[in-house]
Amino acid sequence: MTVVETDRIEMADSDNELTLDEWFEALERMPTPEGYKVEIVEGTVYMSPQRHAHWQIIRRIVRALEDECGMDVLVASDERIDFPGHLNGLAPDVAKLRDGAEPDAKGLWRCQDVEFIAEVISKGTGLKDYGPKKTAYATAEVPVYLIVDPYVGKCRVYTHPKDGDYVNDLSVTFGGEIDLTNTPVGLTLTTDEFPRD
Repeated sequence: MTVVETDRIEMADSDNELTLDEWFEALERMPTPEGYKVEIVEGTVYMSPQRHAHWQIIRRIVRALEDECGMDVLVASDERIDFPGHLNGLAPDVAKLRDGAEPDAKGLWRCQDVEFIAEVISKGTGLKDYGPKKTAYATAEVPVYLIVDPYVGKCRVYTHPKDGDYVNDLSVTFGGEIDLTNTPVGLTLTTDEFPRD
């Protein structure tokens, strides 16, 4: 990636920390490799590639949501949603929004409208998925947070956010079912067709 000289100078000469909007405006002017997701986690910019297995898992989760909730279910994928904490402009792999949710004045979804998030781990992203992202999602009181790890063939399901963490933590090996019927998601997610990487 090439950093545009004027962007570098503006950032270096600034006495104030950039806002999320300023960060994303600067990032939009820079070339991002095709197939990469860009997000800001606690003020650090991350770019991660999507692998085939990664996309197949995302697709299966979205299809399960559509099968349960209908084709008009509000689902976002790799779209910026600002979360609590220091400069958290996150782009969840899958975010289910509550019925009737509408983008804010800037065209962004509000974290208060998110009912479910799924993140599929890529190489090198596990620490942020289990660390600062989990904290941001719990602080925003996202009812269900699912982490899918195709490298070890396991899922972690976090529910019941409280005080910046999740009360419940369930581990499910690929092939098992994830019962989300008593959550706003309202479905049982099968993992037997989740590919391993």
